Amino acid sequence: MTNTDNQSLAPSSPGGGKVARWVVIAVLSVLLVAACSLGYLGWTSTDTKVPEAGYVALVLGVVFSLLVGAGLMALVFYSSRKGYDEPVVLIPEPESDPDDGRGPR
Repeated sequence: MTNTDNQSLAPSSPGGGKVARWVVIAVLSVLLVAACSLGYLGWTSTDTKVPEAGYVALVLGVVFSLLVGAGLMALVFYSSRKGYDEPVVLIPEPESDPDDGRGPR
């Protein structure tokens, strides 16, 4: 690699990444505030009363979803650490079987 190749890989301006990072943070913050506002308005806009069974169902659904998510993440970490995610390696068969007694094929 020549010196000109190294220069082309460098960022154009050292402060360019900071502005983009702040723009992304600002956009995500606006989306978070909008989602929270719409959730609050949707929750309080009606005068319908939710029975206790509805709250129990809501809590059970949240707990069940968290348990399923945690279980799936545990399985991902387990399979990764045990090597189940490694690519398949073909093991060639030996030319002769020592127990066969017939010798090479």
